Amino acid sequence: MLRAMSSYVFIKQRLHPGSLDRMASGGAQAIEVFAARGHFDYTDRAHVKEVADWFKSSTVQFHSMHSPLFTTNDFGRATEPPLNIIDPEKRRRIDAMDEIKRALEVAEQIPFRFLVQHVGAPNESDSPRKFEDALSSIEHLRAFARQLGVTLLIENIPNEISAPDRLMELLRALRYPDLGVCFDAGHAYLDGTVAAAFGSLKDRICSTHLHDNKKDKDSHLWPGEGGIDWKEAVELLSSAPRSPALLMEIEGQEGVDVSRKMAETWKKLESAGEG
Repeated sequence: MLRAMSSYVFIKQRLHPGSLDRMASGGAQAIEVFAARGHFDYTDRAHVKEVADWFKSSTVQFHSMHSPLFTTNDFGRATEPPLNIIDPEKRRRIDAMDEIKRALEVAEQIPFRFLVQHVGAPNESDSPRKFEDALSSIEHLRAFARQLGVTLLIENIPNEISAPDRLMELLRALRYPDLGVCFDAGHAYLDGTVAAAFGSLKDRICSTHLHDNKKDKDSHLWPGEGGIDWKEAVELLSSAPRSPALLMEIEGQEGVDVSRKMAETWKKLESAGEG
């Protein structure tokens, strides 16, 4: 399976060739770029070109982009409400989609395969109105992404409308076979079990977010530092029909050698899958 890494591990700093080099030296064959303006400013042509030039000179794939969660330049201290494509206010839904489309336009300069999208805010409740808004917003974003050669993936996150079974209802209602899922193992474990979530989403999983937690908060720990059974998780993912990447999405910590930790963790994950 493809070894991939999210730039979320460096979210508190500006994305630059040095941080991309560190992920590559850790063994990343592909990278997901987290679209937060203080980290990767998708509205800054010079910054986009800098990242584009790195990918053009590297064998590492630009696998995916994580859709922006805020418009703020400082993701780490965001005080505004998150971008929400099912916000009760139509104006805010439109603003959220406009911001996401700005990020998608990066594909004109740096082609990438997937856009990973949240539906709703953390812990958001479900309702028939929100379900309808989700259908409309996802259809709109999918159409825009397809024009740029990007496939839209919906992520399971800790809220009612993005719970695995409800997410599958959304995808079935939309009837677009290209629409996929980014399977977040940490969120699945936080809300229930990895196996149960995988069972619901298996046929639509195109990519992953791998991180651990202790079932107390969405802590984005390195695999093995929480309670997830990674032998089971990797075996399950290996059985997914669309062969998703093993993509780690880790919250960075001061003093951690990211390259070394990446290499060690992938070795453990791959050994677990073979055991």
